[in-house]
Amino acid sequence: MRRSDFTREIVAVVKRALLLGYYQHIIAGYFKTNQGRISEIKNGLWGSDVAAADNLPPDFPILA
Repeated sequence: MRRSDFTREIVAVVKRALLLGYYQHIIAGYFKTNQGRISEIKNGLWGSDVAAADNLPPDFPILA
């Protein structure tokens, strides 16, 4: 998934997953993208105006 494919909703889910302690590679795998996109969101380089989602999607991997 390219950066341009990330919607505000996806960025919000990424932020929620990061807040919950998910590793970047797990999040990247779910969205079929590379860890660089997740890192950009984590570090505020992209999507800094988007708040974290309230919940993760039901099919998101369970944090072990």
